[in-house]
Amino acid sequence: MGDHKTHALSLVEAFNSADWDAVSRLVGTSTYNEYGTQRSLKGDDFIDAMKGWKTAMPDVKGSITGAAAVGNQVILEVSWQGTHTGPLATPEGEIPPSGKSQTTPAAWVFDYEGDSLVESRHYFDMLTFLQQIGAA
Repeated sequence: MGDHKTHALSLVEAFNSADWDAVSRLVGTSTYNEYGTQRSLKGDDFIDAMKGWKTAMPDVKGSITGAAAVGNQVILEVSWQGTHTGPLATPEGEIPPSGKSQTTPAAWVFDYEGDSLVESRHYFDMLTFLQQIGAA
């Protein structure tokens, strides 16, 4: 990996292009904590969660609005934008497509040990997201 910041940015780009093989390689065996949904995921569960977001919003993209690397940690500020044109799976059942667009700001923190990603924490406001798509 070498450059942790480049690695973290590459993960967002791989998600944007739905390159699931690249996403899988980039996350490896790390733990992903998605605080907006209260999920802690690894491996295939992480990939399935990312595919779920793309199912709900096939056009969703993350735009990096800020990035910093300090020691073995990278912090990305991301603006997620997409249109809710597919079903959004939730623990309570599916939210049907609304056709509404959303823009949700987020912070994604990556922790590395050596060249390996060990954990990431994704912070975003789920209520704001749900209000924008008309589900709250």
